Amino acid sequence: MPILHAAYKAIKVTKRRTARNQSVKSSLKTETKKFIDLISSKKLDEAKKQLKLVISELDRAVSKGVVHRNTASRKKSRLTKKLKPAKS
Repeated sequence: MPILHAAYKAIKVTKRRTARNQSVKSSLKTETKKFIDLISSKKLDEAKKQLKLVISELDRAVSKGVVHRNTASRKKSRLTKKLKPAKS
């Protein structure tokens, strides 16, 4: 158990931040999953709209410090690639 008052406060802050981070990550995963489902069901017009939403969720997560900016950039790139596969 913490001894100092500041340690109690730090525990409370950590719990609050963890809850916020989990919420942001959860919504991000949900939106990404919706996008993947749209791609697999060949609904490309809806998938384009969903991709915009996923990208904005990623940007929001980066601004809140939940996801690193390079991670977000990598995910955006990979999702965009799934929408428009490279011509071989």
